[in-house]
Amino acid sequence: MAERDSLSTAFLARAGWGLADRRFLAGDASDRSYDRLTLDGKTAVLMDAPPGKGDDPAAFLRIAGHLLELGLSAPRCLAQDLTRGFLLLEDFGDGVFARLIEVEPGRELPLYAAATDALLRLQSQPALGRLPDLSAADWAEAACFALDWYRQAVTGDAGDRAGFLAVLEDLISSHADGPRVMILRDYHAENLLWLPDRAGIGRVGILDFQLAQMGQPGYDLVSLLQDARRDVSRETQAGMIHRFKAATGAGRDFDAAYAVLGAQRALRILGVFTRLCLVAGKPGYLRLMPRVWGQLQQNLSHPVNTPLARACAALLPEPTPEILAEIGRKCPSR
Repeated sequence: MAERDSLSTAFLARAGWGLADRRFLAGDASDRSYDRLTLDGKTAVLMDAPPGKGDDPAAFLRIAGHLLELGLSAPRCLAQDLTRGFLLLEDFGDGVFARLIEVEPGRELPLYAAATDALLRLQSQPALGRLPDLSAADWAEAACFALDWYRQAVTGDAGDRAGFLAVLEDLISSHADGPRVMILRDYHAENLLWLPDRAGIGRVGILDFQLAQMGQPGYDLVSLLQDARRDVSRETQAGMIHRFKAATGAGRDFDAAYAVLGAQRALRILGVFTRLCLVAGKPGYLRLMPRVWGQLQQNLSHPVNTPLARACAALLPEPTPEILAEIGRKCPSR
């Protein structure tokens, strides 16, 4: 930590921000962290992304450039040191969607409409080149995190992993493996900021997109509406699905794909949150797991997911307070 502080101080000095007031702004599930800088009435954000930890600042810049070309709002880069993992970025302020809605619940519907329209712009344009494009087998394997980490932590074994994987791969191949679009993966209310001084879709500031890849059209919509961190009203969920389908001309097949993608994502998150506790020493994610479990059940209730619902009922225990407390006791001190 002391070494990163020294390196970041030197970077800011080279960038002309060495005398700025510096305050911690945010951290996330990765090893990245963000500080807000204030200097002579101006602000900027320092991204600290330690090399070798899975997040590439160069990828952030490449994808940000693409989003800006599409008329979307991604932070502009003011200075960079890619070798050491530092970016100095435009500050989008404090208008995080989740916080705005918490203060004024009536803003949920219009903010989510703007976010859906920004998503539609992204998907209606040619994707950035050279993005990862996973197979149905890869997507199914990622969902097995639910067995590898969550079930393993609860029962001590992964259960019938091969059978579970086969069910998932068949569902994804049959219902959610069509033409690809560019997806941002973590498109939700904590990573979206309202920029009222801009126009149109440019009012939606987008963060945390460096792991963008090719995927199914419904995936980012699932990420937006089935948020692990907050409950999105049923009215907003239904309205945004209708808005998305009307704009894209999607038919009834979209509902099945949406349910399969939603189940895949929820399963993966159950495993990821368990791993963040057990490996990264971040037990705070455990409190989000009952919400993710509820979203999983919502997706499994779609008839297309009947085989997966049976497999989940046999293999995955509900994350009760007792089970979450037991997982929490295994969390290393950080």
